[in-house]
Amino acid sequence: MVKLNKIYTKTGDDGTTALATGERRAKDDLRVACYGTVDELNAVLGIARQHTSGVVDKMLARIQNELFDLGADLSTPDPTDGSALPFEPLRIIPDQVTRLENELDQLNQDLTPLESFVLPGGAPGAAHLHHARTICRRAERVAVALKSAGEGVSPAALKYLNRLSDFLFVAARFENDKGQKDVHWVPGATRR
Repeated sequence: MVKLNKIYTKTGDDGTTALATGERRAKDDLRVACYGTVDELNAVLGIARQHTSGVVDKMLARIQNELFDLGADLSTPDPTDGSALPFEPLRIIPDQVTRLENELDQLNQDLTPLESFVLPGGAPGAAHLHHARTICRRAERVAVALKSAGEGVSPAALKYLNRLSDFLFVAARFENDKGQKDVHWVPGATRR
């Protein structure tokens, strides 16, 4: 359990922050940007939840907790020298990805089939979920960039982000009266 008695430590005044391993990194480091974007996503889900209820809200409450797990995962790089960490890191596990897939399928089964791309909008909860989806995609892009830079990123963490963005799209449609109030893209509608 985390216990915080003092909120400011002044250790970040030099533009660095500590990873879960204790290693100091610049605050603009890709790893810090990655878990920082996950934190931003979590905050936007908190706003979305002010406009959701029922099954979607229950799922989002669990997801918000899992996003802290994901942040812990991303803030704990495996040692590059092949040695073991002196503690068991908190990692996203495949079962968390599977749960997202199952809940996505559960919501999707009641949706009107798509006949066009959907514009972000509709009901307030749906609009906020679309916003969250775009932040999730950014977190995924940063995680991929981190992996491409030779930094360790767990496969389950990458899958979780990918699946979560799909979940958020489907949840937004669910919040739009199960797709009935989706705002559809009309290609070239404003061209003359």
